[in-house]
Amino acid sequence: MDQPRIVRELQLLMLLANNRYMNKKEICERFGFCERTFFRYIDTFREAGFAVKKNAYDAYRIDTAANKMSRHLSELLHFSEEEELILRAAIDSIESDTKSKELLKKKLYAVYDYKVITDMGVSKRTQRTIHELTTAIEGRRQAVLVGYRSAHSNTTTDRLVEPYAFTSGHDQVWCYEPESKMVKTFKVARIGRVEVLEAGWRYEDRHETGFVDIFRLHGTQRFPVRLRLSTRAASLLTEEYPLSEPFLKAEEGGRYLLETEVCRLEGVTRFILGLYDDVEILGGEDLRSHVRYRVQMMKQ
Repeated sequence: MDQPRIVRELQLLMLLANNRYMNKKEICERFGFCERTFFRYIDTFREAGFAVKKNAYDAYRIDTAANKMSRHLSELLHFSEEEELILRAAIDSIESDTKSKELLKKKLYAVYDYKVITDMGVSKRTQRTIHELTTAIEGRRQAVLVGYRSAHSNTTTDRLVEPYAFTSGHDQVWCYEPESKMVKTFKVARIGRVEVLEAGWRYEDRHETGFVDIFRLHGTQRFPVRLRLSTRAASLLTEEYPLSEPFLKAEEGGRYLLETEVCRLEGVTRFILGLYDDVEILGGEDLRSHVRYRVQMMKQ
């Protein structure tokens, strides 16, 4: 087997082991191969003993809770996509143009083209919460989020859920909530503690992960966004939301074009209103309407 193919297989394995579903079309576009090649890789993984799952939206993932080999693979994933962008910027900031610097880049990018794991710079309480949630996910068990503080309803309640995947960076967890019969994300920092139950999953067929946009918001809808930003706005955007960098294109006169999709309009609206002199909305009627609505609300 040639080395480039081995690298692609390893990258695809690590992508699918990220505990979240990835759409087949998006995978083929990112790796630059056809559907036939994609299915050949999937068959290879299954023959090797990996549990490859597919959902109703033609998206795939490797079930890391299915066997020890999958779990060991997931433990190799040390960086979220956002963390890798930050690390890349840190490497590029090194003034010395040495061979060691270039070798470090090659090692990083050869394997960690796609990745996800927790940021260890969090509090011990949050690390404990993540550990308990991971136990529930890997054991396919239900859990109670004790003392969950909801910003939406301004209440603190206990929530019976089936946790099954983390978002990028482990700041939120995807869960199915039997009481509401809905898939939801819960912020890890708002959980008082996690009580892992003996009861196993009962609604695995409803475990779906939605889209994660550049503002770290999650959902199943997608709204197109097209903005023209000043240099200041573009810099502030990439500093606060590093995942936005691939969607920015430099234009003449120090301006930048942002073309992306968001799953919810709150994040991009807050950004626009905070820098209204530096941002021009070029496309997205839903976004225009939401911005106008927020402006009217502020006037009241």
